[in-house]
Amino acid sequence: MKNLKMVLEYDGTAYHGWQRQAGLVTIQQVVEEKIGIMTREKVTLIGSGRTDAGVHARYQVAHFRTGTRITERELLMGLNSLLPKDIAVREITEAPEEFHAQHSARSKAYEYRIFNGPTRPALFRNYSWFVYGPLDGAAMGEAALMLKGVHDFSSFCAAGHESKSYIREIYDCGFETKGKSLILFSIEANGFLKYMVRNIVGTLVEVGKGKRTPLEFLGIMKARDRRKAGVTAPPQGLYLVDVKYQ
Repeated sequence: MKNLKMVLEYDGTAYHGWQRQAGLVTIQQVVEEKIGIMTREKVTLIGSGRTDAGVHARYQVAHFRTGTRITERELLMGLNSLLPKDIAVREITEAPEEFHAQHSARSKAYEYRIFNGPTRPALFRNYSWFVYGPLDGAAMGEAALMLKGVHDFSSFCAAGHESKSYIREIYDCGFETKGKSLILFSIEANGFLKYMVRNIVGTLVEVGKGKRTPLEFLGIMKARDRRKAGVTAPPQGLYLVDVKYQ
């Protein structure tokens, strides 16, 4: 049996997230089915993490075990011919036996795209969050710097979601402006809670609108209470952009 590592990118618009769910179309389900057609095996594809409905990925890592004699190159080409156009396999390589796409990961990086302008976009409607009205980029950046380091992120976890630990370490984060309307928020950490990035972005946008100050943002972090934070940013602006291993 070979342990194969796969790198994928996908447009999550038409899918109910990564994880297989009964009666719903998901990324994992579609890719597993196409692998099964090629290998004539029932495989389980393990991703580096779950992405929610509507969330995109430029660099999702997964692995599966197979006894097929088909080469990695043949699998790559064959899968890309079978998969729908909104899912693509970028790489397939043989990995060590002990490699696990989720458990071996040391950090993940996400990007969130905000379209900030006077009118809503048509072309970017499924790939960004349209925020009307001016945003104070300096205040948002000041608040974002407070995320760096080791903190309890209970305030930014999905309501009702239970985790063994709410402690995560943020290695880097910040904002970048592209052109006149596109604002990119990047964040890298050793792990993320459910809706964590989207809840952080929703609260940072409230800082940008002047509804909260950077100091109040720090107070929200320390409160460890989801009710204190802002709205959950919509899924279509979020992208998984990197997964790092040792």
